[in-house]
Order: sequence, then structure tokens, then C-alpha cells
Amino acid sequence: MLFVEGESDRIAVARLAARRGRDLAAEGIAVVAVGGAHALERALRTHEVERIAGLYDRGEEASVRGALQRAGFTLDGFYACDPDLEGELVRAIGAERMIQLVETWGEIEAFRTYQKQPDKRLLPLEAQLHGWLHNRKVRYAAALIDALDLDRVPAPLDGVLAHVKRRSVTGS
Repeated sequence: MLFVEGESDRIAVARLAARRGRDLAAEGIAVVAVGGAHALERALRTHEVERIAGLYDRGEEASVRGALQRAGFTLDGFYACDPDLEGELVRAIGAERMIQLVETWGEIEAFRTYQKQPDKRLLPLEAQLHGWLHNRKVRYAAALIDALDLDRVPAPLDGVLAHVKRRSVTGS
């Protein structure tokens, strides 16, 4: 089972697997959005699991580590996104390509308005794009993966998919 914090993460993981020609369900891997890092412990109690993996936001490491330890697991197979998966994807895609994506979705004016906010004006463009995506991350999750050059997949996303592939192939 592959645990992720939210729905946007679930969509992104499933979409990247599909882009790589993998069918996670056929491999016996369920991708479960737990509803935030603090809900991981409940999810671990709810699902009968022997083998797990996951993604989490860097700032939630203590919470994730604690939940895993209380359930008898370690961080092995869990990968931290810095600061979150959307931040990783914005960096990997790059600001120029992200602007093109926002234009394609017809939201460039909304983004330009966001950029004009006093507390956003001085931020680097990547940070502005990352912040702007916050309320749109579920809507953009698949598009971000589709825009991603497969040679530039963020390490945590690449790592978790490689981990579950090893586990499903070896059966351990």
C-alpha cells in the first residue's frame, strides 16, 4: 500500500505510474490519500498492511515518523517532498513551462493578480507559482505530471514508485 497525504498526491502518483506504463492496481498496489500527515496513524489502523510506502511533506516528518513507529514501521519506503509534492513538481517543470501551463488552462490573469499581492511581489517566480497552486493542486495534479519531462521526475516521486516496484516484483 502506498500512502500519500492528499488527493492531489494520489492523482500525481497514479498518473506518473501510468505515464511509465505501470498499472499499480494490477501490481497489487493501492494508492491511498489519508487526508493529511496527521491522519496517517488512523489510516494505518484502518488498513491491514504488511508492506507500506509513501510520500509526505518535509515539514510533517516528525508526525509521519511517530505514526509509523507506533504502528511498528520505520520511514523505510517513505519519501519526503520539499516542501511538498507541488513544490517538487514546480521546480522540476520549471517556471517558464509552468507559466505556459497556467496560460493553457486560461488562468494567467488569476496568476498575475496573485503575483500583485503585497506579500507575493518579492517572491521568486517559482515560489509564486507554488503558492498560487495551493488551492488548485487537485485540479492541476495530472496536468503537472503530464508537463513533466520524465528525465526530471523529482527524487521523492521517483523513489516511492521504484520502492513499490521492487516490493511488488520481489514480493517482500
